[in-house]
Amino acid sequence: MQAMLEAVLEGARHEDIEGVDVVVRPALTAAVVDVLEADACLLGTPANIGYMSGALKHFFDQIYYPCLTATTKRPYAAYVHGNEGLEGAVRGITSIASALGWEAVAPPLEVMGAPDRAALDSCRELGAVLAASIMPGA
Repeated sequence: MQAMLEAVLEGARHEDIEGVDVVVRPALTAAVVDVLEADACLLGTPANIGYMSGALKHFFDQIYYPCLTATTKRPYAAYVHGNEGLEGAVRGITSIASALGWEAVAPPLEVMGAPDRAALDSCRELGAVLAASIMPGA
């Protein structure tokens, strides 16, 4: 997961992306104020026992009601990594994000097994697409 995070951040911080500050918060420490101050959210999680990580679920539980109407139409993207059964994690993320009224800028990126070069390139692209979607003048 660390390599995927680094690749996503590399994409979001690409030299062609201007006017976008990238802030990283672990799911267990991200707070309502972080979401309210963000122009977009990029979510990453391992698929654990067929579902998103407990940390990401905790994040959603903490921010759901305070952000329910305040973050409607918020752009977001997500990536999920695991060895099997990614569907439940993807379904959970998209269901909650949809209920929040967030709008996906790309389909969730699903990576099975060890991330290879193609997967990491896809992570970079995902980060860049989300960051580009909120660039001033975009």
